[in-house]
Amino acid sequence: MASDHSAVIFSKVSRHFGDVKAVDFVDMEIRGGEFFSLLGPSGSGKTTCLRLIAGFDRPTFGQILLYGQDVSSLPPYERDVNTVFQDYALFPHMTVGENIAYGLMVKKVSKAEQERRVGEMLDLVQLSGLAGRKPTQLSGGQRQRVALARALINNPKVLLLDEPLGALDLKLRQQMQVELKALQKRVGITFIFVTHDQEEALTMSDRIAVFNQGKIEQVGSPAEIYEHPATAFVAGFVGVSNLVKGELAKRITGSDFTFSIRPEKIRLASPADKAGADTIVVDGTVRDIIYLGLYTRYLVELEGGGDLVVVEQNLKTTSMDVLTLKGQRVRLSWKKEHVRQIGG
Repeated sequence: MASDHSAVIFSKVSRHFGDVKAVDFVDMEIRGGEFFSLLGPSGSGKTTCLRLIAGFDRPTFGQILLYGQDVSSLPPYERDVNTVFQDYALFPHMTVGENIAYGLMVKKVSKAEQERRVGEMLDLVQLSGLAGRKPTQLSGGQRQRVALARALINNPKVLLLDEPLGALDLKLRQQMQVELKALQKRVGITFIFVTHDQEEALTMSDRIAVFNQGKIEQVGSPAEIYEHPATAFVAGFVGVSNLVKGELAKRITGSDFTFSIRPEKIRLASPADKAGADTIVVDGTVRDIIYLGLYTRYLVELEGGGDLVVVEQNLKTTSMDVLTLKGQRVRLSWKKEHVRQIGG
């Protein structure tokens, strides 16, 4: 869906609050029509970037372009963007239909046109027939759909989503991830999504920018971010990764460069297991086991010191099977191609 035309460009953008550099010299390009996620821990700068795009805040330095127009100093109402918040921000005294139509009412669009477009939006977000209800009569997922419909009814060029699924329970959040991505494909609008949840970002995004301490550590597709982390922070923050450095790295690979290896890439076998020339092998003892139903996580203490986390899917094993491995000596092996050098 992404086109060569840039929806949003950050050019050396900073936002400082006294001595605090919330956003520090960020360059970023978001393509038209893509689902782009800003991912990072609390305080990393992702929400500040969203506020800068929306016009709720202004950069201390730098320039922000929206489809080629410099909007750095424009107020929110002069920018062709809309925002969906985590708490939905629906008007409790209005019906669902009135909430969705609010933007059209402000623009003094005719009543007939309001009703037509509200009907289209209700169909789009699968809430047909609920126009007369109040927000308090809806589930969390339904309220989220109302907020999306209200934001989309004015056909913004860019839709900003500030952790919109954070208030939902796990199953509903997973369902809404699929629905939100499908909705974005249908409407073709650029979605910029802020989250601290790695699974959300990996599930929905065309590309992800990983933020840390006001800077972007890496930008790439979900597969690029996960399989080829550019920094130790990305390797540790996006998913789970074994980060190996110093003497332990030298003992394993013969070189002291820092590397990461994902737990699911490691094979757990008996000490007698033979490995091929393209495989790295280390021996150790299973120190701890966490059975999680779908998969099991093993903590293996290596001979000579250090430990690695291993994850295996429970295709044929039960909790009783896996727990018998605790305290057992094992051999860990993984393909050399799965080693990711960090830095250097």
